[in-house]
Amino acid sequence: MNWLNSEAFTVLDQHIIWSDLIGNTIGLIALALGWRRSILTWPAQLLSGLILVGAYASAHLSGGVGKQLLVIGVAAWGWWQWNRGKQQAQDGSIAVRFATWKERGLLAGGALLGTLAVGGLFTLFPSLSWSPWADAYIFVGTLVAMVAQARGLVEFWFAWLLVDLVGVPLAFHSGLAFSGLVYVVYFALVLWGMRDWWLRSRTPVLEGAPA
Repeated sequence: MNWLNSEAFTVLDQHIIWSDLIGNTIGLIALALGWRRSILTWPAQLLSGLILVGAYASAHLSGGVGKQLLVIGVAAWGWWQWNRGKQQAQDGSIAVRFATWKERGLLAGGALLGTLAVGGLFTLFPSLSWSPWADAYIFVGTLVAMVAQARGLVEFWFAWLLVDLVGVPLAFHSGLAFSGLVYVVYFALVLWGMRDWWLRSRTPVLEGAPA
């Protein structure tokens, strides 16, 4: 499978490798499916994570590798979550809602503590990442976003926006140009997806449906 980390083509002196190209293309499809609340978003995210492990390993970004391993695990859990609750909305689709203040506090607190812990680990062991705090921020932010998505929380999109703010420059500096370009496209999809979920959150849950 070494061909996955070989060069696909060069654009404006940026070398695009196959794993970066294929993994992120599937990731874009997964995000679009999430926007449409399709359960296929989870197997797509799982496959994207498997391929991107190779891309981040080639760039020596341990946080990115760890992030993709988490993506794989959380995608499996999210798939199960959506299968279990897929009849919550009146139209038979996935029900979405805003998080409670308690849930927001847990997500924000988890993101802060997780970033401090992972960033501290990367700082103690510099060989794990050349950009420890940015890498840790993306690592933990992605996990928070996916957990929120699995719970059907509109805040999932806000989490992705915050990840994008750091993910774009880090990807370009790491030689993963296609990842950087994809993050820019993610930004547009996130804004559209946020609007859709925001409107969908106003749809009432069926009486007697599980929380």
